[in-house]
Amino acid sequence: MTDRTVPTAVADPPADAPDAPDAMSARDRLAVALLLVSTFVVILNETIMGVALPRLMDDLAITAGTAQWLTTAFLLTMAVVIPVTGFFLQRTTTRAAFLTAMGLFSLGTLVCALSPGFEMLLAGRVVQATGTAIMLPLLMTTVMTVTPPATRGRTMGNISIVISVAPALGPTISGLILSVLDWRWMFGLVLPVALGALALGAARLPNVTEPRWARVDVPSVLLSAFAFGGIVLGMSRIGEAVQGGVQPITVGALVGGAAALGIFIARQLRLQRTDDALLDLRTFRSRTFAVGVGLMAVMMMALFGVIIMLPIYAQDVLGLDTLRTGLMLLPGGLLMGLLAPAVGRAYDRVGPRPLLVPGTVLVSLSAWGMALLLDVGTSPWLLVAAHLTMSAGLALVFTPLFTSALGSVPRERYSHGSAVIGTVQQVAGAAGTALFITVLSATAAGLAADGASEVVATAGGVHAAFLVGAVVTLPAIAAAFAIRPAPAGHDAPAHH
Repeated sequence: MTDRTVPTAVADPPADAPDAPDAMSARDRLAVALLLVSTFVVILNETIMGVALPRLMDDLAITAGTAQWLTTAFLLTMAVVIPVTGFFLQRTTTRAAFLTAMGLFSLGTLVCALSPGFEMLLAGRVVQATGTAIMLPLLMTTVMTVTPPATRGRTMGNISIVISVAPALGPTISGLILSVLDWRWMFGLVLPVALGALALGAARLPNVTEPRWARVDVPSVLLSAFAFGGIVLGMSRIGEAVQGGVQPITVGALVGGAAALGIFIARQLRLQRTDDALLDLRTFRSRTFAVGVGLMAVMMMALFGVIIMLPIYAQDVLGLDTLRTGLMLLPGGLLMGLLAPAVGRAYDRVGPRPLLVPGTVLVSLSAWGMALLLDVGTSPWLLVAAHLTMSAGLALVFTPLFTSALGSVPRERYSHGSAVIGTVQQVAGAAGTALFITVLSATAAGLAADGASEVVATAGGVHAAFLVGAVVTLPAIAAAFAIRPAPAGHDAPAHH
């Protein structure tokens, strides 16, 4: 690796930093608190559209395929922007990155709230997603930089609330708003909160990191966009395979995305020798990081698969309305939020494995339970119980994974590690959604062709989707045993 004389990647300890090695300064606590609240608000919007799509189809006179682009475009933008954030966060200060992210999110939210039609709403969602894509890596990089190892679990537990609870609460909040207000209020009610966070950040957010020189490699940016954008686009459309045949654009997106990804990886491996990589893949030289990212992908597939599948089952099989569907998912989201801080404190005491192993077991058991027990006549309370079980398992999993994975890479690569994790989350979320929807659609179509009613066919499709999902969760239990605690020192050893 070529040595360079550049400014340090992170700020020097502030003058008011406490002497205790396990405490943050007041300045750093303020920065983390502001970033946590802001990131929760922006991540919430990732899943807020699911329950609202039928209403939007009626109000805007659009088809289901067109309406789905409001979610697809959001995920697509996230997948394109997040890989670039590792470079972006190196080049800018904490404050500048925050103002950029929340400024874009607030602008996108305003556009959505004022949208007279589909095109403007779609544009607003894209702008929203651009800001959202910056916020999560910014939060994780900042936390890993300012939080001592002894208390990282506690702080990362709060991040788990943002990452797992916000998407889970999206359908609930959407259902509650739609039961009494127009769909534009989904954005109108968020806008004052976003603007308040932006104003508070502009006035109070300190710079806890310092920018350093980094060259932008334009071919890597383009390859990243084609690779991750193509893969997410292809997977988001793959469900059409059993709904009229796969279109050439879907095949082209998947094949082109995979090819671009291969070229992107090869280019990063070459550029990282001189520290010029857009996304530094040396993070994967840590076994804990590599296994942790793989395990995280499986858990995100389970989370997003369940988020998309349970509302379909509740509304199309059990006949529940949007409000009752949203309320049914609320206990699980609240449970994850309540458990996350306790799990973080437990991580600081016992490390990752005593939490990860039972957590992955609970996730797998709940998936198997939903696969075997959900039917046309299933009680909604059984659905709530299964969702609570999975939520408890995910709460035990996310905090140890984030803390151990990022803590195992060198300090100067936190921004790249955060970008990798964010990218994997988006791709895995799209893959989980595609997997569950494809299995559901294929099975339901087969049952309908055999003469089953629409409700029975949908119930059979949900059963099959959860069965496949349950099988996917089994390797996660074995992977949980391979996760080791992050190094005790504040800086992980560098891998050259």
